[in-house]
Amino acid sequence: MEALTHAIHTTPIIDQHAHNLLLPSEIKSRPLLSITSEASDSALQHTPSTLAHLRAVKQLAEVLECEPKWEVVQKSIEEKRKAPNDAWAKRCFQGIETVLIDDGLDEGTVYAYDWHDGLTRSKCKRVVRIENIAEDLMTELLKRSSDVDLNDVTRRFVSAIEEAILDDEVVGFKSIIAYNSGLAIETPLVRHDLSRYEKAFEDLTLQYQLGPEEDLELGDATLGSYFVHLVAQAIKRNGGNSDRLRKPFQFHTGLGDNDEDLRLSNPLLMRPFIEEYPEVPIVLLHAGYPFTRGSGYLASVYDNVYLDVGEVFPMISQDGQETVIREALDLCPTEKIMWSTDGHWFPESYLLAVLQIREALEKVLKQNVNRKSLTVPEAINVVEDIFFNTSNRLYGLNLTLSPLLSWPALLKNSKKADNLALFTTFCEENPSMKYLRVQWLDYTSTQRLRILPIKEALKLFTKGSSLTVFGGCLGLLQNDHLIPGHSPLGAKNLSPCFESLRLTARPGHATVQAEFLDSNAEQEVAYCPRTVLRKVVEKAKVHGLEFSVGFEIEVAFVAYSIENGKAKFNNQPVSQGHAYCSSRALQTEETMTLLEEIVEALMNSGIEVQQFHPEACPGQYEFVTGPLPPLLAVDTLLASREIISTLAAKHNLRATLIPKPVPSGIGTGAHVHLSFTPENRYENFYAGILKHLRAIIAFTQPNIASYERMGDGSWSGGTWVAWGTQNRETPLRKIDRSHWEIKCVDGFANMYLTLAAILGLGLHSWIEREPMEIRDCESEPAGLSEEKRRAMGIRRNMPFRFEDAMKELEEDELMKEVLGQECVDTYLAVKKVENDLLKGMDGEERRNWLIERY
Repeated sequence: MEALTHAIHTTPIIDQHAHNLLLPSEIKSRPLLSITSEASDSALQHTPSTLAHLRAVKQLAEVLECEPKWEVVQKSIEEKRKAPNDAWAKRCFQGIETVLIDDGLDEGTVYAYDWHDGLTRSKCKRVVRIENIAEDLMTELLKRSSDVDLNDVTRRFVSAIEEAILDDEVVGFKSIIAYNSGLAIETPLVRHDLSRYEKAFEDLTLQYQLGPEEDLELGDATLGSYFVHLVAQAIKRNGGNSDRLRKPFQFHTGLGDNDEDLRLSNPLLMRPFIEEYPEVPIVLLHAGYPFTRGSGYLASVYDNVYLDVGEVFPMISQDGQETVIREALDLCPTEKIMWSTDGHWFPESYLLAVLQIREALEKVLKQNVNRKSLTVPEAINVVEDIFFNTSNRLYGLNLTLSPLLSWPALLKNSKKADNLALFTTFCEENPSMKYLRVQWLDYTSTQRLRILPIKEALKLFTKGSSLTVFGGCLGLLQNDHLIPGHSPLGAKNLSPCFESLRLTARPGHATVQAEFLDSNAEQEVAYCPRTVLRKVVEKAKVHGLEFSVGFEIEVAFVAYSIENGKAKFNNQPVSQGHAYCSSRALQTEETMTLLEEIVEALMNSGIEVQQFHPEACPGQYEFVTGPLPPLLAVDTLLASREIISTLAAKHNLRATLIPKPVPSGIGTGAHVHLSFTPENRYENFYAGILKHLRAIIAFTQPNIASYERMGDGSWSGGTWVAWGTQNRETPLRKIDRSHWEIKCVDGFANMYLTLAAILGLGLHSWIEREPMEIRDCESEPAGLSEEKRRAMGIRRNMPFRFEDAMKELEEDELMKEVLGQECVDTYLAVKKVENDLLKGMDGEERRNWLIERY
């Protein structure tokens, strides 16, 4: 489901029908209340009590960060309008790729269509309103002479339509005949008998001559139908020469203001016209609301009919919008559904429409996925078709679907609301919770935190505020020394990710992982470890890949004493007769009590424990937790380790992740189990990991003490870059199809960065279809002859020193592209200073120093 949410919020929107924004000089000439209502004049005064308006006030207030009252929202918008460079309008248009603008509304009081190019990623295009051409043309001719015949008007009108068809800036046509006379378009033209059209034209010209001060309008059904047929014939004629010239014909249907007879705007009235022009693409605008099912029916039985589900966002209630989506999906092929804002006059109408369609589509599609009506990949295809692909294809835009690099600010606020709801619900379900630990994992893999009383946390986060920390905190070493280039000046903000919220082993405490924002709490910090992993996962989802990650949590319980004010950790095991999976290692009351407390605390925290058992090193145990999506998997790993360490401390033991807890024993790892769907071409994925494994090791074994664990014949993955099916002496063990275990990882690793490197490089290789050049190794690579290894493609050793791994990382340009230059540079800088610090200690001092911290 996470992939579907991602697609809904990062797929750019082609807004296939909207209108121009008002000029600043005209902004007060129209009521802002109209953004959620088709009412006008005195009827508009009742709009504030509609569900559509009440919801819009709340959503706008969230974006504007003001009180959710209409008067306050209006004032805040007025202030936003004063910002230079159309900053507010640009924010309202975030997430929109391009707009196809019907610029026939309020000409002279609005910006030109191409002015809106500055608000969108791709240039905007025109949709020509045919009634405007006909009315302007007839008005111009009648002003010159009272003797105007229909043939002259027809010739000039067809010429204007032909010119528009050839104009690359025009992507389609639109008719508002529904407003003028209804959608029961009269029978097709009969060239040899135009008498009824001529009579209608004479009546119209006479009416104009009697009252020339009034605008000429095509209110007559016969004459209105005449011009609609002329356009359809021109599209049919030109489309026969080139698909590029078969431009769609949009029709206003359904919902409109009181100038329209809603009964006559039912698109089912268009059946004869639709059947007359099977070559002409016809777009039914505004979901035909309230005739949505009938509109969907037409799109399902006629090849040339497409359904737009716009305007109802934000004009009707949330329930109504979701019903429209469901009714459209009842019959209509999803590849024939498009979307538009029908935004007009005010940028806020665009903003609300975009927010609300994403919310509605997410709810409806997730319900279909939960009911097994759709798979997640199928639902993602629906999103991409409705938002982008169908309009792109139908209007011949030739745009590339490039996901939004980051969720627009409005959507981020919406995500904040969902995120906050997780927190408030958690508080309600756990009334005994008194403290919240807001945590982050730095570049030395040190878990740092701020603890807030729960009341203060609720107060802070419900206001939309973040938690401020000093700007250089990602450049800290374990001893709080700052590396060069990082300063205590400035500030960063912590944004809690409440999907990671867990109870801890400490009664009344909960923990949540956070991501970093800049000093204004607006922009992501690109080298925040959790953010780096999230970006990789988001990119994978764009390509249809979803990962599951599980960890083997290995810890060693070590006894200690205090000597001269310092903790000294001895090498004596805390269990007797210890061996791999030995029941003897579980027979003391103290051991089993501790292990049972840990498992119960993990499960109470909502963490799935699949099994636990003694491992090979004295005092070493393993807890296997269930698979999760990558971010949540790392969040859960950190919460699990915290629970284990806390409970061990209660028993006067240190739970350590040090890779070699006993010099003569088997090491402690942090093996990663990884699988993904769909599983096709999984060898392409793992080929990329193996290709870059010598650089990845800088993240997975990130400390000089890590290399004490590395060796052949010690179940740590061996010393050769290789893989093998069920081979525990290769760094990558294939288990089943895409499910592989990565063994060359230890507890010192920052697992956000580790997974980002592994997944990011694997994804790149999968996209590029890089072949697997190393063959399946069924025995220990170290035991093979050089000739045999080379024949299998096993030609490189793993780095034997941390300095070698760092050099590999520094030289890996693709790694910098995948993780970001700033991330890799920061990591190298931190690790260089940390490495110098550790090398300055003797072996015993370093061992105690590391066990104290890991």
